[in-house]
Amino acid sequence: MWKVLLRLEYTVCYSLHPELLILRSVGVDLVGKTAIVTGSSSGIGLECARQLLARGLSKLILAVRDEKKGAVAREDLMSGRDLKAGAIEIWHMDYSSYGSIMSFADRAKALEALDIVVLNAGIYRIPRVILPTGHEEDIQVNYLSTAFLTILLLPILEAKRRPGTEPGCLTVVSSSVAAWSRFKLPQDGRPLLTTLDEPMGTAAFDHHQQYCTSKLLGQLFLVELTRRVPSSVATITYVHPGLCYGSGLARDSMGTIAGFIAGIIFRIFGRSCVGGAQAIVDAAVAHGEEAHGHYLVDGKPAKLAPIVYTPEGGQMAQRLWKETMSELSFAGVEDIIEALVS
Repeated sequence: MWKVLLRLEYTVCYSLHPELLILRSVGVDLVGKTAIVTGSSSGIGLECARQLLARGLSKLILAVRDEKKGAVAREDLMSGRDLKAGAIEIWHMDYSSYGSIMSFADRAKALEALDIVVLNAGIYRIPRVILPTGHEEDIQVNYLSTAFLTILLLPILEAKRRPGTEPGCLTVVSSSVAAWSRFKLPQDGRPLLTTLDEPMGTAAFDHHQQYCTSKLLGQLFLVELTRRVPSSVATITYVHPGLCYGSGLARDSMGTIAGFIAGIIFRIFGRSCVGGAQAIVDAAVAHGEEAHGHYLVDGKPAKLAPIVYTPEGGQMAQRLWKETMSELSFAGVEDIIEALVS
């Protein structure tokens, strides 16, 4: 946690006066369009949903793990709006379960239209948790499950595109902390993902490094995915919302001294969830095919983590891609991607 707090150049750079940003999404009309927002029962995801509705969105799917919280969020979003029956639906999805993700994607195939996908769900775990998938929770949720859902939703975005309209957009919430990851390629032949799941021996679990690495993996995946999948299928972007207070991301630290201090720092130097959502919504609705494969910071293309542009980063991306395809082979992900470019 202290490593986060001491990097004030990051918080100042991306968080000064965020609510004063004039982003291009302000004038976008979303009437008649359908969007999915994951992690949308609270925090930044809820604010993304609110801002999409404010632009006239006709149908919103709240993808949530806790349906009771989703129901509360729906009531909040409907308050003061004259929406048609069924304009906001709550769909269950648990990122810790591949089966849950597949069921969600199968359900999405029945939608009449799908224009916008915002993959906002994420986690920052302080204790080390290994999920039933065999993977550490940050790596599973922030990388593997996000990559899996991305692949499953891309053909649906393409199939649900209305004649004469631009391709839909899939936006993944990333973070510039990917640049802080110290992860190196295993030199002993072990799989890359395996090394991130293994016990740390006598060393304490470095939760902050694990989170940074999970975001780095996502950026490496973006490079490989958009090298294979053209923008004619969907515009795929990653976006940095900035350091946001009130997002609930680091909820594990609540009630601790470090959490109390972090809350103060976040409140002073961070932006609100409204400001973070502005950046995400801009990435999702205000850019065309020219933004395909870009990492966006406050509406503008930005550099990915420096290692991405190095030979080591290239090797890491290729190995990660192969391991990810192998991990998700039970769902035929390589065939899905191949069909998108055929």
